[in-house]
Amino acid sequence: MKVSATGAPKRRGRPRAFDTDAALDRGMRQFWRKGYRSTSLSDLTKAMRINKPSLYAAFGNKEELFHRALDRYGDGPSAYQRDALNETTSRAVVERILFGVIGLVTDPLNPRGCLWVHGVMSCGDQQSLRRDLIRRRKVDVTNLQRRFRRAIAEGDLPPDANAATLVSLVGTVNMGIAVQAAAGATRAQLTRTVKSFLATWPPPTR
Repeated sequence: MKVSATGAPKRRGRPRAFDTDAALDRGMRQFWRKGYRSTSLSDLTKAMRINKPSLYAAFGNKEELFHRALDRYGDGPSAYQRDALNETTSRAVVERILFGVIGLVTDPLNPRGCLWVHGVMSCGDQQSLRRDLIRRRKVDVTNLQRRFRRAIAEGDLPPDANAATLVSLVGTVNMGIAVQAAAGATRAQLTRTVKSFLATWPPPTR
């Protein structure tokens, strides 16, 4: 047992009576379902099955919890975005990203739409949130541009292909899938859209 400077035993803090990972998962899904601004602290405590003092002690305030939820989302449900970069061709990269999006937004166990899109649309005047969302998006864009530039250098894409333009196209389709899913589009409908887009992907030259 630890002792204080006076020699008296120091009491250890009470251990948390809940699973922080499970609570964070539930909080992430609540933000995913309703967006940042529309999610109240009462919504969060009810969804996470904890009280407000426990939420503040474990995760900080609502904004800090949302940052943690974005981390969780990136490492969990949307990890396919990062993993897709390891595919051997640019087309396979795009295929994994877009079919990953379809799987994510049409899974009946998930809220419809995309947490990142909901965050952008609902952060309002919370500038620190907006900056964080933009920063995260910039990292994804930079990594995908780098992957496409490599594909151009390897002959997997035509030499006159523009990596930035291709990334913008993929991002537009990606966001469109999330928005359409939130509006009720089915997996079959979204799959047809992705297949049509992939049919236009530049062929390799090697």
